[in-house]
Amino acid sequence: MAKDHAENLYTSNSDATYTLGRTSHETTRLIEQSRIYGDSTQRLCKRAGLTKGMRVLEIGSGAGDVALMLAELVGQEGQVVGVDVNSVILKTARQRATEAGMRNIQFIAGDARTLAFADKFDAIVGRFVLMYMADPGKAFAKLVTHLNPSGIVAFQEPEYTLYPALSHPDTPLMNQLVTWILDVFEHSGAHLDMGIGLYRAFVDAGLPPPTMHLESPIGVAKTWAGYRYMATIFQSLLPLLEKYGLATAEQVDVNTLAARLRQEVLTSKRPFFLPLHVTAHAVLPT
Repeated sequence: MAKDHAENLYTSNSDATYTLGRTSHETTRLIEQSRIYGDSTQRLCKRAGLTKGMRVLEIGSGAGDVALMLAELVGQEGQVVGVDVNSVILKTARQRATEAGMRNIQFIAGDARTLAFADKFDAIVGRFVLMYMADPGKAFAKLVTHLNPSGIVAFQEPEYTLYPALSHPDTPLMNQLVTWILDVFEHSGAHLDMGIGLYRAFVDAGLPPPTMHLESPIGVAKTWAGYRYMATIFQSLLPLLEKYGLATAEQVDVNTLAARLRQEVLTSKRPFFLPLHVTAHAVLPT
């Protein structure tokens, strides 16, 4: 890598560019993302001990998928407060919560690092959010202060540094996609090793060493939704790929990407890994 992310993880002065953009397409991609990653997020929350009646703070709510899942876990006797800096996407989140009949969710537009809350929370949850923060360790330590004693912390972050290990001569398209992903996130200033970096964030914030798992959606079936999802990722990435001079629209060819990726998997007999991620959870000491 061009930068030492282990060193920069806690020292950068400004937030990374949100690599996937703020378009209506990105809202759709986030909903599709939850269909792909939702099971692992739910497993994380259940393993962490989230249960009925809890008051939960969710960071980086986006289109509301994680908040909706949390609202079901805590039930009507519980409450979910979702925070996102993007006030526009929260309109979608609120509409989806209303349509789902969820009355125990509140969405707040703002920066979770600076917001004040009248009451403490029983748990705090975040998915794919710390990697974009200038100083994720400092942000994490601030967020933990909103917890009650014995509060639960559960976070899920990508781990891009392991992605190149999946490269193989028989999968040139996959190899190129991984290279483009790493390069565009590198240029944006995002923390490529935030998944593994969760350990440091937890212990530096005074939490016990977290229980951690490494996961990735993997597909080989002809009908696997991951091929289409990768195409939606690149549709969101394309403006920055072009801005940074990493690839052109013609090179990426989003419209045929899913079909080409599927064909390479079937021909090479090598499965395709969507971005790997780490889940981590711990309980705040009393």
